[in-house]
Amino acid sequence: MEALLALYAAPYDAQEPALCYDERPCYLIGEAVAALPMTTGQVAKEHYAYTKNGSCSLLAALEPLTGKRLGLVRVQRTKKEYTEFCQALVAAWPAAKKIHLVQDNLNTHNASAFYEHLPAAQARELAAKLEFHYTPKGASWLNMIEIEFSALARERLQRRIPPQEELEREVLALLKERATKGIRINWQFSVQAAREKLNAHYTRVQPDNSQYQKT
Repeated sequence: MEALLALYAAPYDAQEPALCYDERPCYLIGEAVAALPMTTGQVAKEHYAYTKNGSCSLLAALEPLTGKRLGLVRVQRTKKEYTEFCQALVAAWPAAKKIHLVQDNLNTHNASAFYEHLPAAQARELAAKLEFHYTPKGASWLNMIEIEFSALARERLQRRIPPQEELEREVLALLKERATKGIRINWQFSVQAAREKLNAHYTRVQPDNSQYQKT
């Protein structure tokens, strides 16, 4: 946790940007009964019944300090899709010598994915461009992309969108809009704050950490 917080607190470096990445399932929901259109003085009304048209996955990354974003929508989220996304990531940040990628510990989130889907030389080149930083188990809230997913859910993903093509078009358009506006994440949880707010956990492993307890 402290390693991630130190990474977030580091000054911006275009040659070594810090990005936050994750995947989010998106359910394709259609109308079982046609909705009543909006009329003067009345909001649109939809029936409680709906149809399930499968699901897809949104793969997305965010650079918190600049607001730059990248998103892909795929049917699933296997090592193949992860490899494709990391290739797109490196291409989208061409000035970067090394990309620090914050992500969770999912078994697809490692360089083995590259070697399973790319020739060894190409896989090695891609792996050398990325440095992985993993969130602790049960601490996905430390990944700032979760804040972005929450915003996307409020703006787009709470509506019923049946075809994947429409969902992809709307979600990627919103990501592009937010990137164009330069919407950044104002992260305020620091190492010092962690030592104070989570002091009981620190003290449990080392009693001397009680010195950080906020009085």
